Amino acid sequence: MHFDLPDLRLIAAIATTGSLSKAAATFPVAVSAASTRLRLFEERCGLTLFVRSSDGMSLTPAGRLVLEACQGVLKEARQLSDTLQELKGERRITLRLAASTVANSTFLPAALGPFLADYPEVDLQLAEHNSKDVLQAVREGGIDIGVYDGNLPTDDLLSLPFRNDRLVLLVPHGHALIGQRPASLRNALSYPFVCLPAERAMQRFIEYMAVRNALPLKVRVRAPSFDAIAQLVAQGVGVSMLPEVAATRFAQELPVAVVMLEDVWATRELRLCVRSWESLSSHARQLVSYLSTERSPGDNLSA
Repeated sequence: MHFDLPDLRLIAAIATTGSLSKAAATFPVAVSAASTRLRLFEERCGLTLFVRSSDGMSLTPAGRLVLEACQGVLKEARQLSDTLQELKGERRITLRLAASTVANSTFLPAALGPFLADYPEVDLQLAEHNSKDVLQAVREGGIDIGVYDGNLPTDDLLSLPFRNDRLVLLVPHGHALIGQRPASLRNALSYPFVCLPAERAMQRFIEYMAVRNALPLKVRVRAPSFDAIAQLVAQGVGVSMLPEVAATRFAQELPVAVVMLEDVWATRELRLCVRSWESLSSHARQLVSYLSTERSPGDNLSA
């Protein structure tokens, strides 16, 4: 059966206004033309979609089902139109991500590069939060995609695998902790630490775990970046706790060593979360596909 988008828009407009004349005015077309279009559509599908009365036009039971299908098709058509405009560069799209310090500083930059190269019409906004705040921001619609600690429950969100993250100690060459491999945070707490600023999500987590061990960190220096921390550790200022990915790189470039931690909490699974697959724009879905270790998001989604 043949139909086109104006047919569907007319049906939706009549259902909304309850009047053929008011619906025709929204296009705008003559009432006679709108009446003819509706009659031909009903004849082609062999259904009566509206009941005419002195009070206006109301949907029949069949009409309600047809309207629901029309609305779905019209929504998909709008999304297609938006996507085509974005791909032609006529419209830019902004995607919002929030993640922990570790993800923002290590995993995400490398993962986002290929996506941004493939989709130059996309702008990204990256925010840093702890995992609980990431989940809350996704729930409230403040961000499109979150990266969070996979140990947290997300019953109301869609969750997908991202990366595994491990925190390790970074120490100067010759440090006593090297002989204790693997070490524990409790072993390290007697030494001065070089840390991120206290407001950074990863640093708040580390200091929380230190307090749980009843021995707060002896913070000697707070530095703004992993690179600055590594330089200070190399000069013997103190020890630090960093993501393994970053620490391993520094161990290849500087006179520092990586000491693994035996603490169970030091190894975490990082996961992606979104409100729902249907709520994402086409570009956001593509970004999730780029980021997730599951390359076909529709195949292995867990709520």
